[in-house]
Amino acid sequence: MSAVLLEDLASVSAAVGGTRARSAKVELLANALRTATPAEVPVVVAYLSGGLRQRRTGLGYAALRDLPAPAQEPRMTVLEADTVFGRIAELSGPGSQRERRRLLVQVMEEATAEEQQQLLGLVGGDLRQGALDAVVTDAVARASGVPVADVRRAVMLRGDLAPVAAAVLVDGAHGLARFRLEVGRPLRPMLAQSAPTMAAAFEQLGEAAVEWKLDGVRIQVHRNGGDIAVFTRTLDDVTTRVPEVVESVRGLPVDSVVLDGEAIALQADGRPRPFQETAARVGSRVDVERVRAATPLTPWFFDVLHVDGEEVLDRPGAARQAVLSDVLPASLLVPRRVTDDVDAAEGFLADAVARGHEGAVVKALDVAWEAGRRGAGWVKVKPRHTLDLVVLAAEWGHGRRSGWLSNLHLGARDPAGGFVMLGKTFKGLTDEMLRWQTERLLSLAEEQGEWVVKVRPELVVEIAFDGVQTSSRYPAGMALRFARVLRHRPDKTSVEADTVARVRALHVR
Repeated sequence: MSAVLLEDLASVSAAVGGTRARSAKVELLANALRTATPAEVPVVVAYLSGGLRQRRTGLGYAALRDLPAPAQEPRMTVLEADTVFGRIAELSGPGSQRERRRLLVQVMEEATAEEQQQLLGLVGGDLRQGALDAVVTDAVARASGVPVADVRRAVMLRGDLAPVAAAVLVDGAHGLARFRLEVGRPLRPMLAQSAPTMAAAFEQLGEAAVEWKLDGVRIQVHRNGGDIAVFTRTLDDVTTRVPEVVESVRGLPVDSVVLDGEAIALQADGRPRPFQETAARVGSRVDVERVRAATPLTPWFFDVLHVDGEEVLDRPGAARQAVLSDVLPASLLVPRRVTDDVDAAEGFLADAVARGHEGAVVKALDVAWEAGRRGAGWVKVKPRHTLDLVVLAAEWGHGRRSGWLSNLHLGARDPAGGFVMLGKTFKGLTDEMLRWQTERLLSLAEEQGEWVVKVRPELVVEIAFDGVQTSSRYPAGMALRFARVLRHRPDKTSVEADTVARVRALHVR
């Protein structure tokens, strides 16, 4: 079996991006996986899923500019590319940025034009070929001939698709037997779908549990005897950074347990602090006791996956909640109410929002825990903020979005004159929207650089977002959280855009 060339994956990615049918995507990906050797599988899986195997490389957008001319003939293998990015990811200290840039230029010199686009998309996280983990998981099942449910469960238990793919593609169903819930090894978190209203959520689920939706950091806590480990939703080990979480679990009347929940920084009155403060606290690696005193964390748990040697993740939600209530004191449980009354659920939601929380999560009482998937059993409901903002500039897209202006620079109107930038987003844009906005923005172009096109501030877009946070990156000292485009508003003029004062009123300090 010959080595898989990066060009092969670039061609597959282009073909996957060019089809809307999930079944066709799965078949294309399965065919690519069948050509990979065991050593290549983890890299091939990562690249086809739209990311590098190294989650963090330290390469920013600035490093991706002014790249060398592409090679004429494909010769780079996926393992050779992975080796270079592995070296890039390991760099740190003085001169590391310069060395990262040198290595990036080196790999780009060896890449064809199509390969360069593939690598840029992988580095920038903007490949957008429509082959996320769920689709690639289905492709792994198709390529191996193993039922997709078995592959999904193994991925859930291992927390990583790549080793599961390597095992099942080599050893078939027997390769999955090694994947079990291990206390100390994190699982991917179960995720929630969204619903616009409580009524819509209850129409889908019927009688259900309604819980506060906290704007904290997702945590998964594993205890095995005296050993306790705390992981984030990205499976990073943050145990040493969150001693109060460790302490809260150390006193439980169990020998082993795996808990799912959130850690959040609260004000003295019990209202949540801005998410940035919670994230900064969890991200702080030094002088932990000092930052703990300044920004203490409160852990709250809403699920249990294992207790005293017994897996409970396959039990219905109501049964897991009963186990959780037996294990934890009320002070560690996320507030929750079981009801089939939409009005009662609406009141619960309103109370959660009044207390400063994001909204509520509606959970079916009969579903098992499904790691890494937005299953139908959990549905989040939260008020949606929207603003009408003006496009100040746009960046050319990568990969599937090459040739389109994609990442929008967004500004709010300053009544004193001009516009103040609040952030960027490429989320929410369909192909049709990309085509339309590229044509429109080029007609408004005032300055066209290689990377960014600055435009006359005339195009208004309706933006949905989860909140406004403090940011030193932008002149107003604020930035939008999780901004995404709902629609273009050519029917509005820039003088009708929302003002900086309107945004500041939504800013939680």
